[in-house]
Amino acid sequence: MLSMQVGGLFGFILLALDIWAIIKVIQSNAGAGVKTLWVLLIIFLPLLGLILWALLGPKG
Repeated sequence: MLSMQVGGLFGFILLALDIWAIIKVIQSNAGAGVKTLWVLLIIFLPLLGLILWALLGPKG
């Protein structure tokens, strides 16, 4: 039962971070094509997309 609660908490935190990352991508100065690719990457690969965006994504 505890593992299910931990998994649910992890999923919720990941969802919140993904939403935050998508908002930051949209607010960035990157071109529309780059923004679209980052948003799709974050949506379809939530954990990997978030990590890659944090390391390589558009800044500012």
